[in-house]
Amino acid sequence: MKILLLEDDVILQEIIEEFLVEKGYGVESFYDGEKALDAIGEGRYDLLLLDVNVPNIDGFEILAYLRDIGNTTPTIYITSLAGVEDLKKGFSLGADDYLKKPFELEELDARITHIIKLYRLQDEIEFDGIKFIPKAHQVIIGDEIIEMRQKEAQVLEYFIRNSGKIISCDEIIENVWDEEHIPTHATIRTYIKNLRKLLSRSKEYFDNIKGEGYRFNIV
Repeated sequence: MKILLLEDDVILQEIIEEFLVEKGYGVESFYDGEKALDAIGEGRYDLLLLDVNVPNIDGFEILAYLRDIGNTTPTIYITSLAGVEDLKKGFSLGADDYLKKPFELEELDARITHIIKLYRLQDEIEFDGIKFIPKAHQVIIGDEIIEMRQKEAQVLEYFIRNSGKIISCDEIIENVWDEEHIPTHATIRTYIKNLRKLLSRSKEYFDNIKGEGYRFNIV
C-alpha cells in the first residue's frame, strides 16, 4: 500500500515515515504542498496523510482541488488545528478522518487500518464469492484463476472502491491513467465491456447510466 505523507515538521515527518515503513507501508514524504500536489498528479497513491499548515499550498487547498477534479483517494488530516470549525472544514472538503496533534503513532495505525477495511484497500478483495487480487491482476472465480491486463485490474479496483457511485469515463481516466497516455472514451468502454464479460459468469455488476457513466454494484 502506497501512502503520501505531507508534513513540514522534519522530525515528525521522519518519525511517522519510519513507523509506517516498519508497518509494511510504502511511504513518499513531502514538506511542501505544491510538490506533494505535483506528485499526486504524476503518481498513484492509496492513501494521503496531509498536514494543513505547510508551505505554498496548504492541506485544505490540496484536498479541495483533488475532490473538485474527481480524485477520491482516501485522506486523513494530521494537524495541530484543533478547532471545531477546522474539523468541520476538513470533513466538508472530503476528508475521511481527522487526527489532531499530538497523537500516538498506534492511533494513526488504527485509523489507517480502518480506512483500509472501509475502502477494501487490502491485497485481496472478496465479493459474492469472487476473489480479486489487484496487485497480481487476477480474479479467482471458484477454482478458476483468470489473468487480467494491468489496466483492467486498475479499472476494476477503482470501481470496487467506489461501489454504488456513478463513475464517468473522464473520472476513470483522471484516476487510473497518467497524463502522458490518455485513452479515449471508446477505450474505457472496451475495458468495461471486457470486465462485464469476465464477471458475467457470476452476475451483472455494471449499470450503464445514460449520459453520466457507469455504476458498479456490490450488494
